Amino acid sequence: MQYTAGQHVVVVSCEDDPRAVGRTGRIVDEVPPGPRTGGRWTVQGLGLLIGPVLCDGHELRPAGR
Repeated sequence: MQYTAGQHVVVVSCEDDPRAVGRTGRIVDEVPPGPRTGGRWTVQGLGLLIGPVLCDGHELRPAGR
């Protein structure tokens, strides 16, 4: 799935940091992710003690749905 920078998403699973599961954050990437991130989206704003995480598209869903 394609996301846009600033879009709010819910993390449904996260191999990078399991503490992010169930939290809502926003996409950082201005362009679709490439080889540098292993094709994963950067999500931030998940909580005070959770830094930005990298998630595959199947690990995310748009917030509000």
